[in-house]
Amino acid sequence: MSRDAQKTPYNPPALEFKSSTFSVPVLVISSNDLIIIEQQLQAKILLAPEFFKNSPLVLDVQELNKQNIEVDVASVIEVVRRLGLLPIGIRGGDVQQNEKAIALGIPLHSIHTSSTTIDSKKPKTPTPEPETKDLLQTGTTVITQPIRSGQRVYAAGDLVIIAQVSPGTEILAEGNIHVYGTLRGRALAGVQGNADARIFCTDLQAELISIAGNYKISEDLNPNIRNTPVQIYLDKQTLVIKEI
Repeated sequence: MSRDAQKTPYNPPALEFKSSTFSVPVLVISSNDLIIIEQQLQAKILLAPEFFKNSPLVLDVQELNKQNIEVDVASVIEVVRRLGLLPIGIRGGDVQQNEKAIALGIPLHSIHTSSTTIDSKKPKTPTPEPETKDLLQTGTTVITQPIRSGQRVYAAGDLVIIAQVSPGTEILAEGNIHVYGTLRGRALAGVQGNADARIFCTDLQAELISIAGNYKISEDLNPNIRNTPVQIYLDKQTLVIKEI
């Protein structure tokens, strides 16, 4: 047998697992009244329908269980799905609640020290097939052209935009974000957990702002800081917006 015939063909793997960081909103349930839950959740969705469209979320029932308030997890999941949200986990549940969730294809999530509630902190949602610019250099990324609606920009370092950012866009950076123009759309700095990251802009009109997983949507912003130059940073896990 020839030497070539003895060679074992190389078959590259068809898949591999990689660790990554995702920011997912946590819906903390504090009532077992399904009507109230649906009404209040629908009201939140109407404030930013495109943001919440097909948004993943984790269902948190620990507050109810601390107060010994029973809740039908299956019914809550049904309400969430009916409103167009995608539950991808449950946390804080008891044995029975966890079993119901698993039976519905909802995995269990562990409870961490910090939580992101859907009332005050809203994370990014996957945008439906947007035009994407993936800018992954580790230094500072500078963009001089406007970011158009539907575009998504990612920078592994700092991101500097010397133009306006239109509604319906998403700009993300592992470092700081500087926008020398009107900031609309969604801006997320420190996306890999850098709590020291900041957002600077000369005209704040954003749909969503985030630092290291701490979020606010436009309805949560003080009207007095709109249309003004601001810097945004974290102070003890609280999102601070300060005029420059």
